[in-house]
Formats: sequence, structure tokens, C-alpha cells
Amino acid sequence: MILTLTLAARRDLTPEICEFTFIAPDGELPLFTAGAHLTVQTPAGAWRSYSISNDDRETDGYVIAVKREDGGRGGSLSMHRDLHVGDAIVARAPKNAFELAPDAPSLLIAGGIGITPMLAMLRRFVARNVPVHLIYLTRSAELTAYRDLLTAPTFAPFVTLHHDEGDRGRIFDFWPYFATPDDRHIYYCGPAPMMTAIYLRTIHWPRSQIHSESFAGVDSTDGTASPFRLHRAATGEVFDIPTDKSVLDVLRDRGIAFASSCESGTCGTCKMRLVAGAPLHRDLVLSDAERLDQFMPCVSRAAGEELTLEF
Repeated sequence: MILTLTLAARRDLTPEICEFTFIAPDGELPLFTAGAHLTVQTPAGAWRSYSISNDDRETDGYVIAVKREDGGRGGSLSMHRDLHVGDAIVARAPKNAFELAPDAPSLLIAGGIGITPMLAMLRRFVARNVPVHLIYLTRSAELTAYRDLLTAPTFAPFVTLHHDEGDRGRIFDFWPYFATPDDRHIYYCGPAPMMTAIYLRTIHWPRSQIHSESFAGVDSTDGTASPFRLHRAATGEVFDIPTDKSVLDVLRDRGIAFASSCESGTCGTCKMRLVAGAPLHRDLVLSDAERLDQFMPCVSRAAGEELTLEF
């Protein structure tokens, strides 16, 4: 579903992070659940996905926070520079690939801009009196988005803030929280080093209790890719997909134009229909149901030697 939203408010949370509040012109918005993301078309034209951070009981708006990436491809920069209160923006209805286990005791871990999905989750748990603890890691107090909110009486008892000030000797020690598996579910989102550290320290936990979301997206050619043959359902054409190129790269090389945006498996723009073959899904956007017959050519590959897609 395509939505037209209006920017009702914006405010700077840190020198790099800006919060945007969107409403619908007619006041009606599709519901969302904690952990959901909103995919918007930025003023630069690129589609980008951002976690919704407000309370999922609210029906009159979506709140997202965007970190300005000066070395990126322009999506976040255009949100910061070119989006003003009163402007209209096009978005896709919220989707959730980071769902919460129903009312299970939980540990939430956020690093930097990874606080956005965790804030919606924290709101939900606190409102429902579910045991929860949020650990929020940032470099400094100045770079801590929502610090005032998280240190207020409503949330402070459930929150641990940690600032390392860029000193590797002050990196947070997760092990005491993970040493002995229990009934908690663990949710984490943040920069790659933090994500890797948590993954390695929770290997001995039941995988059904460990949940993560990465804002960095995925690389189709990450050193583990295998070559395969791609069949085009409509024409029978065959394309060889090497280890160092994505399906999207090969199609472009052959002069086949195809809409894309993030090219990291997070926005859903380049989605194709899966006809035959065993896919190796690497995206962060398709639901389990969609993975039965959909495929993201920017990052996903074949689990075997062949794959047939409709495009």
C-alpha cells in the first residue's frame, strides 16, 4: 500500500540525528507493531527504510529518526536538508520483520541509531508491565538520542546508558547478561562491531530467543557467494551470476533496466517473483510468507546451481 504523508514536525535529537513526525492528510493511518519500519521515498528520490519509534497504540502518526550519513548516497542527507514541515512524502505501509515474542521477558540492546526500534519496543513492554531492560550504547551523552526521555521517571528504571567516549578500554561488557541462558528474549540493533559481539556471545542461547536487525543492509558478494545460473521465466534467457556480482549487476550489464534504490536488501524496490529453484534469501525486508514466492535481486542468491525468476 502506498501512502501520502505530511511532515507535521521535525527536531534535532543530536548533531547527526533528526526526528521526523508524519501524519496522514485524512487522519487515517495503517496500524503498526513495535519493531516495524516505514519505507519512505526521500526527497532525493531514493527509497529508504526507517524504524518507527513511537508507541504502537498511537494511530495518528509515525515517528522516525534519521542519522545523517555524509558519506552515503544522499538519502539521509536529503531528509535532513530538504524535508520541511508541511511537505508531503510518499511511503509504503509499515512492515515488521523484527516482531516481538508475545509478552516474554526481554533484554533490548541498542547502539547509536539502533535505539529507534528499541524505543517502540520499550514503550510496549512498559505499558504492558512486561519485564524489560534496555542497554543503550553511545559514544557520549551529546550523541545519545532520546536521552531526556530515557532518563525520565517513566523509563529510567528499565534503562542502562553507557558512553564509551571513544575509549576501547570502556567498551561495554555484555558477558554477565549472556553467561547463563534463561527465558528472556534478546533483541539488538546497532553498528556492525556491536552486532558481531552480541552474536558471538549468544551462540549458546536458543536461537528462537535471539532477534536482531541491521541498518547496514547486506552485501550480495561478501566472500561467501557461489556462482549460479539465472533463468528468465518469460523468455528462457540464461544469465550466469558470478561470485563477485549480484543478479541486479548482471542484468544491468546485459542492458536490462530494473528499478532499485537501497541495493542492500532493506527497501523492497527491486523485488521479483520467484518461479523455481531454491533461493538463498539475504534481504532484511521480505516476510516469511513473501519468501515463498518473492526474491530480492540486489542481495539474494541461489542456494543451488539454478534459479528461475520472473522479470
